[in-house]
Amino acid sequence: MSIADPGSLFAERPGALWLEIGFGSGEHIAAEAKANPHIGFIGCEIFLNGIAKALILMEAGAYNNVRLFQGDARLLIQSLPPECLDGVYLLYADPWPKRRHQNRRFLSPAVLSALARVMRAGAEIRFATDIDGLAGWTLANVLKAPGFSWVAEVASDWQKPWPGWSGTRYEVKALTAGRKPVYLTFQRREREPNFAAASLRKTVSST
Repeated sequence: MSIADPGSLFAERPGALWLEIGFGSGEHIAAEAKANPHIGFIGCEIFLNGIAKALILMEAGAYNNVRLFQGDARLLIQSLPPECLDGVYLLYADPWPKRRHQNRRFLSPAVLSALARVMRAGAEIRFATDIDGLAGWTLANVLKAPGFSWVAEVASDWQKPWPGWSGTRYEVKALTAGRKPVYLTFQRREREPNFAAASLRKTVSST
């Protein structure tokens, strides 16, 4: 599978493109689509029930700036062209709490490398969870990833959600159970100059 031009998937070419990974029942992506009609949203969900529920929301809201993909988000990411995404949401992902299952957690070094390829410089990964172990594991991976930086400067930067936040049903469950979510923002760093290509150009021009 290859998607050469994601913007062409929409009836009207969007001014920006965001991906939501594992959107559950679709309430967050529907709220984002309504609030940002100029942005195109691609939602990825592995469970068919989630796709069905999201389609009901899309039809009720008559949103033409959302496209849905059923399947493994890693396959979708691999199919995208370089530097096409302006942002990524990963909200309340499965924490895979058992040690033997932790390699299934999503933001692994390999996935971060794949996301770095398809995200523009300055694009954000917005990650929310109510599980401390998953938050620490994810943050440790991002801090080691050359393509991303954690933009928090003060505690409120990860203790409070993003402006315009609509929330999710998983967040409601977490708060009801007394768990406090964290909201981590990771930014795609400026791309390093291609020194090899620059050196080649200099060599050619001097001959």
